[in-house]
Amino acid sequence: MSESQICLRLLVAPKTNVDVWVLPQFGDRKPFPYIHTEFAEQMARLSPNGRWLAYQSDVTTRNEIYIQTLPTPGGTWQVSTNGGTHPVWSHDGKQLFFLDLQRRMTAVEMGIGERFQAGAPKTLFPTRFVGSGLASWFDVSKDGRFLIPNQVEAAAGVPINVVINWTVGLKK
Repeated sequence: MSESQICLRLLVAPKTNVDVWVLPQFGDRKPFPYIHTEFAEQMARLSPNGRWLAYQSDVTTRNEIYIQTLPTPGGTWQVSTNGGTHPVWSHDGKQLFFLDLQRRMTAVEMGIGERFQAGAPKTLFPTRFVGSGLASWFDVSKDGRFLIPNQVEAAAGVPINVVINWTVGLKK
């Protein structure tokens, strides 16, 4: 199953918080819950080969990054060790990037075979990442460069002139 064959959606429910649902783009196209627990599973990202799903969950009371098999749920593995949010796969699927709790970009080497394999998380660099919500605010280009928005500091106030009753000046 590849990204073109399925859509991943998040569904917020009162009893189960945020769940990951799958919407197949073939067959009956009927959506179904894929990760459905009382915890918040979000930021789901499908690996380039379509075999693995990376997501963040607060099952341990803090957000961590997990990998689960796809298309059928099987094994689940925690790949972050110091918290984690916003997982993003490299284009070849050999690395998974995420932010740790100190907003440092972190990488995990991933095996791309039939069996799950992951190395230890390695801190790459600090970020000033300020994103939140249910979307990843950074990405990795095909050549391995990071695309990260930079927070712009507020510029000094620029005066604004407001002209009231300006139509009077048109009659002269």
